[in-house]
Amino acid sequence: MANVLTMFDPLEVAAEPNRRRLLQLLAGGERTVTDLAGDFTVSRSAISQHLLLLEQAGLVTARKEGRNRFYAVNPAGMSELRQLFEQFWTSELDQLVADANNYRRT
Repeated sequence: MANVLTMFDPLEVAAEPNRRRLLQLLAGGERTVTDLAGDFTVSRSAISQHLLLLEQAGLVTARKEGRNRFYAVNPAGMSELRQLFEQFWTSELDQLVADANNYRRT
């Protein structure tokens, strides 16, 4: 059996609603799994799994202090995510926004 390096696509990982919410919460600063879990209806274990995927995709960092793991947004990973997202923003989308704004004014 060969060792396989799994690459996680930041766009795909961040697309899931719970993970997007975790990124929003972590944008406010470092938090523990327990702190974060209080904002969700899913289990603490599920939050831990989501955070692991976000970490593997390079979107968050984790540090251990005693029994707690503290998670924070990884600025480099978020910059990469933004660059990936911006690849989809074309002049056609700019024109669509302009058309929509013009339509609202009439």
